[in-house]
Amino acid sequence: MSEQSPEQHMNNSNQTTTDTNDAATEKAFLDNIRQSIDAVDCKIQTLINDRAKLAQQVAVVKKEHLANNAAAATDSNPIFYRPEREAQVLKAVMERNTGPIADEKMARLFREIMSVCLDLEAPQRIAFLGPVGTFTHAAALKHFGKAADTMPMTTITDVFREVEAGTAMYGVVPVENSSEGVVNHTLDGFLSSSLKIIGEVELPIHQNFLVAEHTKVDSLSRIYSHQQSLAQCRHWLDVNFPNVERVAVSSNGEAARRLKNEWHSAAIAGDVAAAEYDLHKLYTNIEDNPSNTTRFLIIGHEAIAPSGQDKTSIVVSAHDKAGALIEILKPLSYHGVSMTSIETRPERPNKWAYVFFIDMNGHIDAPNVSAAIADIRPLVKDLRILGSYPKAVL
Repeated sequence: MSEQSPEQHMNNSNQTTTDTNDAATEKAFLDNIRQSIDAVDCKIQTLINDRAKLAQQVAVVKKEHLANNAAAATDSNPIFYRPEREAQVLKAVMERNTGPIADEKMARLFREIMSVCLDLEAPQRIAFLGPVGTFTHAAALKHFGKAADTMPMTTITDVFREVEAGTAMYGVVPVENSSEGVVNHTLDGFLSSSLKIIGEVELPIHQNFLVAEHTKVDSLSRIYSHQQSLAQCRHWLDVNFPNVERVAVSSNGEAARRLKNEWHSAAIAGDVAAAEYDLHKLYTNIEDNPSNTTRFLIIGHEAIAPSGQDKTSIVVSAHDKAGALIEILKPLSYHGVSMTSIETRPERPNKWAYVFFIDMNGHIDAPNVSAAIADIRPLVKDLRILGSYPKAVL
């Protein structure tokens, strides 16, 4: 065994001392930063509570106004949720953001703060097309925040019914997917309902390959998901699990739920389903089209004031004659109104008659939009404004 020379021993001792001093310096530096973080956290917490107190004051003012306003006495429920106001706040958050947090992530933080504050004013009951863990559930949480009381419904018709009855304050329903097209059940819901569109949500659809803690991946015999999700991941499945049976179920939430009692199965679903059912994301973003997006509508009773960036949706019943649709669209062009989409549905119970769902940029209070709609009315059998509402912010 070799012995160290005095010089080597001294060098080692110096190195040990240097390492100790460096560690002490680093610890002191980190301690200072952590103390600064703690101080900032205290300020943030105080300011959030200050905001919450202001929200409570808003609730008091609205309730007092309702109690003192004889004209509104027949309505015992003041309106606390203001989509146009929330859209303006979120846009302002992103406009003044300086980083390093990304604009959308900063807006999502404020979305949750606003959700908690609104819950203090009045808890919000939100019906959505269930079950729990679906992309519609994710859209509801994205729009209203996690403080909202979400209520899963079996069908789109049930969502409309719950909002109409007042059991739910608002509803969330899918209306179109960038890959699969329009959701006809939602459009049909408006034909028999007086509810209005008060907002929209655009949700990028990212699919995950989910397994449970007890899943034996090497022995998979089936993969559950909604039919559309299976179609959206067809190529990825062909490459990675070509011989495993694909089983279509009623929803991605149902697919995730089934893994609880099956060791030989996997599911394809989104992040909310993974979190709700405590599943592991074995693979993420497995959709064949990474830009796949679904648009959802928020439905309610009240008319919405302008936010500055709005859409208006109408449904028109056209006369049965040649060139009817061209006649309907001419006023939009004449008044400089940009149409963003148009869909056709059968006009039940009339045979071979159709209605047109038209979305356009701008609020109904805007002079060009109101003028265009006024010019369309005498050209059609019926025209109903489904709503003017803020464009999706997040």
